Formats: sequence, C-alpha cells, structure tokens
Amino acid sequence: MPFYSTFSMSDISKAFRINPILEGDNIHTSIIGWGHTRFCRHDDKDLEALIVEVTRQAIAHAEVDSKDIDAIFLGNFNGGFVPDSFTSSLVLQADPDLRFTPATRLENACASGAAAVFAGIDAIESGRAKTVLVVGAEKMTAVSGKVVGDILGSASYVKEEASTGLNFPGIFARIAQDYFRRYGEHADTLARIAAKNHANGAKKPLAHLQKDLGFAFCRQTGEDNPMVAAPLRRTDCSTVADGAAALILSSDEIARSAPQQVRFRATAQVNDFLPMSRRDILAMEGPKRAWQQALGQAGMAISDLSFAEVHDCFTIAELLIYEAMGLAPAGQGAQVIDSGMSFIGGALPVNPSGGLKAKGHPVGATGVSMHVLSAKQLVGEMGDLQVAGAQVGGIFNMGGSIVANYVSLLEAV
Repeated sequence: MPFYSTFSMSDISKAFRINPILEGDNIHTSIIGWGHTRFCRHDDKDLEALIVEVTRQAIAHAEVDSKDIDAIFLGNFNGGFVPDSFTSSLVLQADPDLRFTPATRLENACASGAAAVFAGIDAIESGRAKTVLVVGAEKMTAVSGKVVGDILGSASYVKEEASTGLNFPGIFARIAQDYFRRYGEHADTLARIAAKNHANGAKKPLAHLQKDLGFAFCRQTGEDNPMVAAPLRRTDCSTVADGAAALILSSDEIARSAPQQVRFRATAQVNDFLPMSRRDILAMEGPKRAWQQALGQAGMAISDLSFAEVHDCFTIAELLIYEAMGLAPAGQGAQVIDSGMSFIGGALPVNPSGGLKAKGHPVGATGVSMHVLSAKQLVGEMGDLQVAGAQVGGIFNMGGSIVANYVSLLEAV
C-alpha cells in the first residue's frame, strides 16, 4: 500500500500545492471575510477559545471551506501572558478540516498582528497560496498588572530601558516630555485626542471602553483619572485587554466570487533601531518612511484617504502619527485635532473605531483588528461610526517604541 493512501486527495493537494507565477502576472490580495471578539476582560475564555471563536466567524463570513485554506498565520506576542508559547496550531482547534494546514506564529511586539497579515499577503502574492487565514489574538488579563508591565517592557531595548525600570507608559511619557520641551506644552491636545477616541468608542459594541468621557474629564487629574506617568493620565493610555480578530485573505481568482471584497492597494514595513538612544524619536523617521513608501507604491497622496486607523497606544503616539502621515509639520500636529480634521465628518477621520485608546489593545490582535474594522468601513458596515463614502483606508500598526512600522492601504472594490 502506498504511504499516502491514508491521506485524502485534499490533504495531498494542500501539502504540495504550488501556484506558479507566470512572467507578467500581477497577483493582488483581498480581504473576503473577517471575525472579531469584543476587546475586554474575558474571564470565561482562554487564548484558545478566543482564537477558535474568530476563526469560525471569519470562515463562515467568507463562505469558504476550511479544507481550502492553504496557510494560517497567527499574530501573538505572548511573552508570558499565558503559559502556552507554541500557539500556531491552536487555530486548528476551530475545525478538523484545518488539520495539516501549514500554520506559523508571528511576533513583532505590538505589531504582531500586522506581521501576520503581511505574511499572509506574501504567501498569496508569491503564488504559494490562494486562500489564507490570518488570526491575531492575545490573552493579557490572566496575570497581574505588574507582570503585564514587565512583559510589555521586554519589547523595549532591555539593557538601556526596561532594566532601568522604564515601562511603556514611562517610555511614551518620556516621548511626550521631549515633545513638550521642543514644541511647547500640549496637554490640551492629548486630552482632545483621548476625548475624540472615547466618543467614537462609546458607539462601538466591540470596544473595551464604551463611555464618552468628554474633554474636561480627559484633561483633569484626579482619583478617576490619575497621572500614570507625567504628563500621561489614565485617559492617555490604551487598555490591557483580551481579544482576537481574524481575516480570510485571497487571490483575485477567489475574491471575484466572494460575498465581499476589500483589496490591498499597497503595503510597507519599515523597522528602525531598537535603542531609543540611537534615534531622534520625535522625528518619527520609521513611520514617515512607511507612509511614504505605501503612498508612493499606490500612486496616492495622503489626501486621497477616506479615513485612517492608527496605533494610538498612547495619545502622544496619535499626535506624532499625524505628523508622520504628513497631515501637519513637525510640532504642529495639534492643528489636526483642533481643526476637526481627524473627527468623523472631518477631512480625514483618524481612529473612527475609537482606536486602541477606547477599543482596547490586546497586543497580538491589534493589527488584525485594524484591518477588520477598516474593511468594514469600506463595505459600509460600521453603523454609527461609518465614514460616509469611504473608498480608501489607511492603517498604521506599530511595534515597540516606534520600532516596527506597518502601513496598509485598503480600497473598496
């Protein structure tokens, strides 16, 4: 009996599938389905349960058969949040038909989700896959707040940063202090960014924080809004949360018959030096290059975007991202929020989902979530948070202290 007789032809074709690219071929990647949990404290769900939930949602939404998925990529930072360090095959728990599908875990700090998305795109555009499942997931609340801080601190340049007691609120507080010294005090600006994102999150059922706090609350320091690391208050910091999100990516051949389709117009990844001591961090050189590369690849200007979902792990990050995107010169990002540009209804809404600030930031899930919510905007399914006439969305997912920088441009089809 031949050695392969115990395997189905589906198993064999999956293991050996090769889609050769002919000279002149130009394969595009589209999103054809998605799934998303609420980001919050899930005491009743472990990491596996979160992964399984969104995997099933995405497969059902895309109306694909699990046996037709050629590759799986999981964005998961972990670092000690849960005991499981080998998590890629947890995705297979969602459906027996996923057995024997190649599965790989991607880790790139808070950009682990975007790393998984980009790996999926590479698999399709290299011709190695036609349909890919991408999952981003994190279970953060099973450990104490101190342990969470220590784990996240390991994504810094440890011997100069975390080993000196500097955690990520401290890192971004230092960035905010440097910004204030160079460009003047901007506490009001940070509070306006927080208030905008909380107002958006209040309208989003999947968000962690669903309360419109208002500018006055975000600007004050008190028992309900303590200073975490000056000048950053609690309302300037994204939340520790559990959650997962998933995407089904496909080639044009598959996407043409899908129930929905959102196409990647361009992607760019730029990594910078890990030590902050080797960079002028306020110059945002990595994010700036990533945006320029993606826009150049697409033949677009920033003004062509309908909205952007960006990595506001702290409010100072969103302010700096305005400048990296080219919405304002260095030191003048306050103009973007003060003018109303970044609000829903403004010239370029930024974080209409509520951003990490209100939505929550389960590290490995964040980059995938950004793509899910942007796809929903582009097919007109964001309800009260819908950006009217959205045609092109920009996504910026960032890992570490502005080290790993990923930009995606998505377009409606």
